[in-house]
Amino acid sequence: MQPELPFNPSQLFIAGEWRGAQQGETLPLENPSDGSTLCEIARGRLADVDAAVAAAQAALDGEWGRTSHAERGRLLSAMSRKVLEQLDMLARLEALDVGKPLQQARADVLALARYLEFYGGAADKVHGQTLPFAQGYTALTLREPHGVTGHIVPWNYPMQIIGRSLGAALAMGNACVLKPAEEACLTALAFARIAQQVGVPAGAINVITGLGEEAGAALASHAGVQHISFTGSVATGKLIQTAAAKNVVPVTLELGGKSPQIVFADADLDCALPYLVNAGIQNAGQTCSAASRILVQRQVLDAVRERMAQRYRALRVGSALADLDLGPLISQRQKVVVERYLALAQGAGPRIVAQGTLAPDAPRGGHYVRPTLIDELPPTHVLAQEEVFGPVQVLIAFDGEEQALQIANGTAFGLVAGVWTRDGARQMRMARGLKCGQVFINNYGAGGGVELPFGGVKQSGHGREKGFEALYGFSVLKTVAIYHG
Repeated sequence: MQPELPFNPSQLFIAGEWRGAQQGETLPLENPSDGSTLCEIARGRLADVDAAVAAAQAALDGEWGRTSHAERGRLLSAMSRKVLEQLDMLARLEALDVGKPLQQARADVLALARYLEFYGGAADKVHGQTLPFAQGYTALTLREPHGVTGHIVPWNYPMQIIGRSLGAALAMGNACVLKPAEEACLTALAFARIAQQVGVPAGAINVITGLGEEAGAALASHAGVQHISFTGSVATGKLIQTAAAKNVVPVTLELGGKSPQIVFADADLDCALPYLVNAGIQNAGQTCSAASRILVQRQVLDAVRERMAQRYRALRVGSALADLDLGPLISQRQKVVVERYLALAQGAGPRIVAQGTLAPDAPRGGHYVRPTLIDELPPTHVLAQEEVFGPVQVLIAFDGEEQALQIANGTAFGLVAGVWTRDGARQMRMARGLKCGQVFINNYGAGGGVELPFGGVKQSGHGREKGFEALYGFSVLKTVAIYHG
């Protein structure tokens, strides 16, 4: 299906202008729902990244650098309103591009608008401090932008991650170069068009499409970039951190996860059940914070298994615009990866408890995988340790708090965890004992939580996005000591 686009997807956005890649090359953009080509996108390379970084620096030296905190906030707020005006168009683009159901794409548009609204309101509210110091001195701190910031955004949640990353960076006065994933970049280009429509100064936002190993690598290693924000795989995150280290540039990394939801015997199962399933299968499980491990106290394991199985059997998979429970995976390559993991759940090993159904009218060329619930596994099993990045959840039994914490913390990741219990003291013990960046008690995800700092530990990355913490991360703290006698 060829979407109607209000911009030319085969062009880059640099210095407030739309232009083709300098080498004139393009790449096909696939529709995950049927395997067809949606359109051609520009194949940006090093020369295009050079131009974008130069444009960003010129913006800092010019109009954007002179823009007040309050005016930056007004521009971000205007972008938020424009996003809401274009909600239907943006949701359709995100659904076609990523393959997610239309209702989930609409939620992502609303999240983008909320990020821009939040950071628009926060732009003039990040304050320095005055510090008690020696007699005859006044000491104070200032928060200043890094300068040119690079943003390498994945394909699973383009709009949400653009909002939380560029929203915070722009609020602090940085000029941004955005490299969206080559698998899904239409809403990144639409974001640039919205910035143009509301009058964001030229060069403050630049968008370079292309391959990760070409344009992405060039951005991560560019000497003119003062901060890198990356969301994606652990392997790519290591490459980006290594490249940035050569320029002594700070990096915010939000990487993979193998997040648990821990269900105690006293949990309210009626409340927990939708979260237990939805947090694992949202966006076809292609979510870094997906709750892919369900740890259940042994007394209620049978009840949780059966109730989750009932929900799984009711799940339907189909094309993005069919707007069912799940859409396709992003690519045939990702489908092969997920099917390889599912093969481990066949035969004499772990058994499949329940699966969803593929809609009869799902296009033949789409990258569909049925959501799958796998029965009780030992915590060391590969399906309980590695990130599948597909709609696969595993059940793991435990007996008490200590064992639950040991299992929950027993992977290389530490991004998010959920705890289900009515015991208030246990809630606090678990929250303190879990080694991860976010803990949710009797909920999971808190509806996105734009205000809530987000990030991981261990191989889930470092640095924090969302909330005011992101503003601190996209700024440099300067200390000023004035001697006045």
